[in-house]
Amino acid sequence: MNYGFFDEKNREYVITNPNTPAPWANYLGSPEYGAIISHNAGGYSFVKSGANGRILRYVFNQEDKPGRYIYLRDDETSDYWSASWQPVGKSLETYKSECHHGTAYTNIKADYSGIHSEALYYVPLNKTYEVWRLKVTNTSDRPRNLSVFGYAEFTNENNYENDQVNLQYTLFITRTYFKGNKILQTINENCHKGCNGSNRKERFLGLVGSEVASYNGDKASFLGRYRSYGNPIAVEKGACDNVLNYNSNGCGALQTKITLAPGETKEMAFVLGQYNDEESAAILSSYENLSKVDQELEELKAYWHGKLSNLYVQTPSSEFNNMINTWNAYQCFITFIWSRAASFIYCGLRNGYGYRDTVQDIQGIIHLDPEMAKEKIIFMLSAQVDNGGGLPLVKFDHNAGHEDTPDDPSYAQATGHPAYRADDALWLFPTILKYIGESGDKDFINEVIPYANKDEGTVYDHLKRAINFSMERLGAHHMPAGLHADWNDCLRLGKKGESSFVALQLYYAMSVLRDFASDLNDTDYIAYLDEVQKVLGDTIQENCWEDDRFIRGFKEDGEVIGSKKDPEASMWLNPQSWSVISGLATKEQAEKALESVYRELNTKYGARVMAPSYKDHAFDGALALLFNGSTKENGGIFSQPQGWIILAEALMGHGNRAFEYFMESSPAAQNDNADVRILEPYVHGQFTESVESPFEGRSHVHWLTGTASTVMVGCVEGILGLRPDLDGIKLEPAIPSDWKTFTMDKVFRGKKLHITVNNPSGAEGGYKACYLNGDKLDSNYIFAAALKDENEIILEM
Repeated sequence: MNYGFFDEKNREYVITNPNTPAPWANYLGSPEYGAIISHNAGGYSFVKSGANGRILRYVFNQEDKPGRYIYLRDDETSDYWSASWQPVGKSLETYKSECHHGTAYTNIKADYSGIHSEALYYVPLNKTYEVWRLKVTNTSDRPRNLSVFGYAEFTNENNYENDQVNLQYTLFITRTYFKGNKILQTINENCHKGCNGSNRKERFLGLVGSEVASYNGDKASFLGRYRSYGNPIAVEKGACDNVLNYNSNGCGALQTKITLAPGETKEMAFVLGQYNDEESAAILSSYENLSKVDQELEELKAYWHGKLSNLYVQTPSSEFNNMINTWNAYQCFITFIWSRAASFIYCGLRNGYGYRDTVQDIQGIIHLDPEMAKEKIIFMLSAQVDNGGGLPLVKFDHNAGHEDTPDDPSYAQATGHPAYRADDALWLFPTILKYIGESGDKDFINEVIPYANKDEGTVYDHLKRAINFSMERLGAHHMPAGLHADWNDCLRLGKKGESSFVALQLYYAMSVLRDFASDLNDTDYIAYLDEVQKVLGDTIQENCWEDDRFIRGFKEDGEVIGSKKDPEASMWLNPQSWSVISGLATKEQAEKALESVYRELNTKYGARVMAPSYKDHAFDGALALLFNGSTKENGGIFSQPQGWIILAEALMGHGNRAFEYFMESSPAAQNDNADVRILEPYVHGQFTESVESPFEGRSHVHWLTGTASTVMVGCVEGILGLRPDLDGIKLEPAIPSDWKTFTMDKVFRGKKLHITVNNPSGAEGGYKACYLNGDKLDSNYIFAAALKDENEIILEM
């Protein structure tokens, strides 16, 4: 069953049945002010940090409540409902809902009892507050007298844990006031008289476009005794009782009354934010003319659609188009902005950026906004320790040059991360290569950036130290040590154990750095890289290749992990895909390894991270055993590696197989299977349950996952074959053989490329001819210097 559809023209996902299997969410705002909203208006808001800046409550892992609620009441019949289906939850026989999730806005339309409403939610561009604009239309043939209630449930403290747990304190630090057209909440309001003034906070919920008839600042008074958000006593009675909070749970509730003639529409707006009395008054007064809302909405659309339009594809697959043009791309930006900080699964307690997570997330937006990517690359380079490793967790208030590191006990105490991970800094290599290739900013390699703890160096120096970090930490087979963990947090090989995955990453990193060294004419370092890369390649081939697969690594005692002889976990996904991506595998090895993946790991929902699942034969470091079989790292379909297997197949010219993996794991391809997938059909999740689960195909952990970037890279560089490098761009699509033609419009280094790919013979890869502005080229590589401002490119496969 499906619950909605993709509106590609407007870049929206439209939910037509609100009774979805889970809350289907959208993101509003920016790093300065974030808001998460479901199609039923559930969700929460925060300033800068979901952990330490929370201003709206949300109860996780339950019924998607509370949220940004707007109630409507017919004052003649006393019947009431909400502008979103929940929380009142009228029968869907009589209540019709249509939620339009767009790029940084959500518009919920509803029809009930002759009243049409539209509740638009958004955070204005570059602002740190949110707007809920309500339009109400009388579609009946008689005049209607209505009450409208806006409701927001404030936290009693900005720290999420304190608000939820430390009730002996947080219940007694807030109070609310009614100030003309708003509820104002204060926290620690006496702090200016003697304690740390930074503890003092003020929040507001205000109303513009209509007069306030009654109000509540006290949650219990608005809801009533033993009631819920679905039947608040204030809405049932038709008025708030004007009670304010003192030593309890605060809220913002404002009622207004309107009369509508048949066919008449009235509008108003609720505005929410963390501002004091004077500041909030100025914000509210700026919305006296509500036409500002439409202007701000268009500004948001122009901003986001402008970014997304830097690559626009038209292929025979609507699923591919919808994901690459809009939803996978928008998810990449959201994951890039929020890392793993705040969703309906991540509660916001991770008060910083995971190093490898964020460096990988950057890759997903480079082809759309290289300048935005550059800022975050610089930030992450400044979180690299002077020894070449990365800080496992980079605090939001990161202070480059002055940070503690995992070598300091204080770092582990502050972050909970006691040691370095083997792969963190190695993700810099593909990310920086993609940035310089996409932007043409070769000078970036010489930019000087501080290290996290002390000293500074050029980007080139940072990359050399990342290589050195791995080379100084080799195990018995002269491969990189596993340290605390590699990409797989549930695979602890021991401090001196060895990871074939990291070894392949290091091999790839050496190739990338060799290109940079060649461009800089650093002949001594080229000679060093050639020597150590050959030794590394030989040891991987000698110790890790086993008939038709690469093993996963070695424990400290030399035990092989991922041997085909093992009764469990005998086949691992990542070493196979990365053997191709790294360039290490021979063509014969690559073909065998990829075929082994397809035979032993592939399912109708994607490739499992390993198989068989651990059950009876796990070793001490196999923490995946904690999970049920076919779940997460224990034989589940972990979504992030799907992008790597798509890319690996595409690099081999296997267009049919690459696209098959895309479709198996693509949310859009599951739009009509929502009761199985559960998650939003427009964004990737962290993992999908696999064959051993009674709920095979059910997906989990929405939005904030590295899957967004890896699948985007796999599709853009792999299937579409757009592969920029230092001097230009190579066009090498690997597509389904039944794609006879498709087009791509791309902005590359400020130049517009209109690319037409023709495939009359049904090829999966390869090319016959390439034309640039009517001239036949010698190859499918286009030098950036040959481009005009606008370019017509034809590739014949």
